[in-house]
Amino acid sequence: MRIISGKFKGRRISAPSNITARPTTDFAKEGLFNLLNNRIDFEDIDVLDLFAGTGGISLEFISRGCNSSTSIEINERHCSFIRKTCKELDVNNLNLIKSDVFTFINNCHVKFDSIFADPPYQLESLEQIPDLIFKNNLLKPSGLFILEHSAKNDFSSHPNFDAHRKYGNVNFTFFTHK
Repeated sequence: MRIISGKFKGRRISAPSNITARPTTDFAKEGLFNLLNNRIDFEDIDVLDLFAGTGGISLEFISRGCNSSTSIEINERHCSFIRKTCKELDVNNLNLIKSDVFTFINNCHVKFDSIFADPPYQLESLEQIPDLIFKNNLLKPSGLFILEHSAKNDFSSHPNFDAHRKYGNVNFTFFTHK
């Protein structure tokens, strides 16, 4: 896994073998952030990274100058790896919260400029995530919610659907306030 752009551009981050997360591929992450470059001013935004895994998406946002990233991850091994990586990179604006994502969503009272979620593709409640984000009002009015998922999910009929992109086997659906 590598950081695509920004102050940590080209930096490789190798997750240990005991990490069970499925990091977003470099190919998909590069495609996603090329698209986001035209939609988001990265500086001074606050990002929420749900199912943070290795922290790669949060670090990509931070590398590009975001104000802060709040990363939600329940697995302690993954949290330890994110903490270790932040220490190595001297990152102090990544707020790591060890929590179940659904508990966090239902108890959070903060709004974010950008929200990224990369749940396990086989997660039974994956299709509920967009509704929960908007029901709990976590996205600022001009914000963007990005959900990574497999090809079996289709969110095109969701009332907050904005766009869909596919990079290899990785699908991203974008949601905005309507």
